[in-house]
Amino acid sequence: MVQELRRNGWLVNHKKVQRLMKKLGLLVTSFWHKSRKYNSYKGTVGKVSNNKLRRRFNTTIPHQKVTTDTTEFKYYEDGVQKKLYLNPYLDLFNNEIISYSISKAPNYQAISEALEQAINKTRDCQYRRTFHLDQGWAYQTRIYCFTLKKNLIFQSMSRKGNCHDNSVMENFFGLLKQEVYYGCIFTSFEELRKTIQKFIHYYNHKRIKEKLGWKSPVEFRLSQ
Repeated sequence: MVQELRRNGWLVNHKKVQRLMKKLGLLVTSFWHKSRKYNSYKGTVGKVSNNKLRRRFNTTIPHQKVTTDTTEFKYYEDGVQKKLYLNPYLDLFNNEIISYSISKAPNYQAISEALEQAINKTRDCQYRRTFHLDQGWAYQTRIYCFTLKKNLIFQSMSRKGNCHDNSVMENFFGLLKQEVYYGCIFTSFEELRKTIQKFIHYYNHKRIKEKLGWKSPVEFRLSQ
């Protein structure tokens, strides 16, 4: 918040900002979520690739290293709990979400749609690309592996049961759920879908990061 105020010409001490936010009830509420995390791992059902990134998440080349995963959300319709699935692709150059799909089921079609968008978005990279993912069933399928190979993209996979191997994606999911999902009750698929879409746009264009010199992912990319 202090950095955002400074970007808008307000030079103010961080302690004063904290006092004012506390007085106005603007401090972030921290939620602890107990429900079981979505797990797409179904065993070895296809090809399991080596972990080529080995937690080397930094790169100075746009669209060279991309990571992805699937996460689950819950909403209610007529008192019945239902689920929504988000499949984003994140560029490790600036942590920008370059493509995503939202679906009512964790199916290959939704994952494939986001994959094709990510492949097209990253074609401008002059170096061979690497797409990093976990060992979820969809990422092991012959068609997924063939699609990457056809487009000259290296496939890299996290080790089984090791979330730290894809921590950047996990951090994004944590921010999304902490800021717009936990503590809220959604009563339709469309309401939740629009909330996620708005957050991703805000995250890409407005949410500043210290590691990006207090710029948003898009601002950082355009400044290079």
